[in-house]
Amino acid sequence: MSLSEHFTTDDLHPIDIVEHIAEHHDWDFDRVADDQIAMAVEAQWRTYSITLAWSPQDETLRLICTFEMDPPKERLPELYETLNATNDMCWAGAFSYWEAQKLMVWRYGLVLAGEQSASPEQIDTMIRAAVLSSERFYPAFQLVVWGNEAPEAAMQVAMAEAYGRA
Repeated sequence: MSLSEHFTTDDLHPIDIVEHIAEHHDWDFDRVADDQIAMAVEAQWRTYSITLAWSPQDETLRLICTFEMDPPKERLPELYETLNATNDMCWAGAFSYWEAQKLMVWRYGLVLAGEQSASPEQIDTMIRAAVLSSERFYPAFQLVVWGNEAPEAAMQVAMAEAYGRA
């Protein structure tokens, strides 16, 4: 059954849809406010903290996926170089490092201008893309920060997305 079969109206608040998706996947979540939800999504490398927030002013559903990273100061230039290479490979969303919070951050905004509404599949795809991108590049970040690899060498582990099924 598709996610959209759980909904009967297009007038649902985007965060209500996210809450239903989190329940569907059995993710831990907290409805922080009417316009914001936070959840934990477990993946292969780690558990990611994902927050989605609806901004009615600019009609944007914002997604932030974070994981902790506390690199040694001397490795920051290499980490930033790796972030640039990573973002060149990402078509939807982008990574940044928030040094003060010691967080690696994947950000994406879905603009729903003109009172558009997002489908459950669109929102689920946003969340999946954040987790898949984080999983894809996490090993490269780790190799640069803790394995003292050069960014070019570390990026070799961030293989292209696979197509088909195993």
